[in-house]
Amino acid sequence: MADYIYMMESRLSPEQQRGAVLLQDLARAHEMNLYLTGGTIRDIISGFTIRDLDFTVEGNPLRLQRELEKAGTEIQGVNESWQELLLQLPGSLRASINMARSEKYGKPGKPPDVRSAPIMEDLRRRDFTVNAMALSLNPGSRGLLLDPANGLADLEAKLLRILHNYSFLEDPSRLIRATRFMARFHWTLEERTQARYDAAIENDYIEHMEERAAGQEIEQLAYEDEPMPVMKALEKEGWLKALHPRLSVSKIDTQGLAQLLKTRQQMVELGYTPNISAGVMYFLMSRVADRDVAEMQHMIPRKGFVKAWQNLESDSKQLAQRLNSKEAAVPSKAWNLLTQSRPELIAFLETTARQQAVKQKIRNFLGKWRQIKTRFPLPQMTEMRITPDLPAYPRLANDMFFLMLDGKLRSSSEIAKYLKPFAPPPPPPPPPPPKKGRVKKHEEEEGQEKAGKKAAGAEAAAKTGAKPAAAAHPAKEAKKEVKKKSSTKKKSPAKRRSSSKRSKSSKKKKRR
Repeated sequence: MADYIYMMESRLSPEQQRGAVLLQDLARAHEMNLYLTGGTIRDIISGFTIRDLDFTVEGNPLRLQRELEKAGTEIQGVNESWQELLLQLPGSLRASINMARSEKYGKPGKPPDVRSAPIMEDLRRRDFTVNAMALSLNPGSRGLLLDPANGLADLEAKLLRILHNYSFLEDPSRLIRATRFMARFHWTLEERTQARYDAAIENDYIEHMEERAAGQEIEQLAYEDEPMPVMKALEKEGWLKALHPRLSVSKIDTQGLAQLLKTRQQMVELGYTPNISAGVMYFLMSRVADRDVAEMQHMIPRKGFVKAWQNLESDSKQLAQRLNSKEAAVPSKAWNLLTQSRPELIAFLETTARQQAVKQKIRNFLGKWRQIKTRFPLPQMTEMRITPDLPAYPRLANDMFFLMLDGKLRSSSEIAKYLKPFAPPPPPPPPPPPKKGRVKKHEEEEGQEKAGKKAAGAEAAAKTGAKPAAAAHPAKEAKKEVKKKSSTKKKSPAKRRSSSKRSKSSKKKKRR
């Protein structure tokens, strides 16, 4: 059995993982079952780019809105009828959270009657089998893959298969979605699905498409990694005109779009994650009349995306003005300004800026200036003991980078002179090893000192009558005792006479 939790955690970006953990914690606090569903599971398993996170809960997700906002999430759209939240999680991460539901269509293309349902019923009402899978994020079943329509097999076969015969009739926007998936993934329609697709075209099912569904499909164009092949496929099938009569491939600024995508790729390689969806829409609608653009923006349900699209030009002009001002007069100041700016604005401005100075600063920021860090004299810094282990190293490296950026540190001697005051003092030298002769003398002195201590202890014990401590050499101690006894028996004649005199005087005193 595949370890889908490991697969999920290895495929999601750090920002996406934090978003998933946030939703898990909130759903658990509200005692809701949470699942990762739809296109997210499809892209995790297939290896394609994970563009957004789709969550489904068994319950009302609108109850989570307040806690999500407190956690820094932007609510970009709310559908109370379907109990759906469109989110932008911290880190510019696009996500949605829906109620597990069942749908009953009264008329083709009309909004369905919606009611709460278990997760398995929710999966069976979806568009294609590859989108009808879910991964449990709940404590008791975390990592369990739910696949009631065998979408995993179709995913391996690269087939798009509808779940029931009336799928295109109930929701005609699925015709556009099928074409978009085929252009993006290079998949094919399953035989029965192809027959239903052709019948839907012949019977003009697309005329019954709901405006909200059309708005969702227009928005999805902005998130494509390669929008041009998708736009051409939609135009070939006639679906662009179904989305809006003024949409056409001929109205796209292909050169600007290509440059934007190239800059996006360059920034991704540098570690940035620019959300260029608003910029993509700007170039896709480059030659569309403002009135028609406003109509399409009104159709899109994710109002946060619409706002970013509307403010893109004004925000980028403001950044260009700041880059032309004293705020970015020297390279280090321009670096700070661009570092603090939104990556998507940098990418868009690099493509559209007319002032050569602005464009050059952005290009230097993405290229030339970064190469200065490769000129750090790392061997010399290591020799001076200035390494990343030092607490002050990040600040010192940053200051040195700015000085080099502004041309105030050019040669290696200038850099060494600058670093010298920050070099830590050398460590104290190790003590010299003791000589052999000294070691023997030291050992002899220690032995004599120990012997003296033992003798003093034995003498003190003899005077007090206490038993001495256990001797280190019992034979020597026994010999000492024998000598003491023999010395007491062999007394000198003078001592014997004095002792006899003392005994006689004591006897006389007793007689008296």
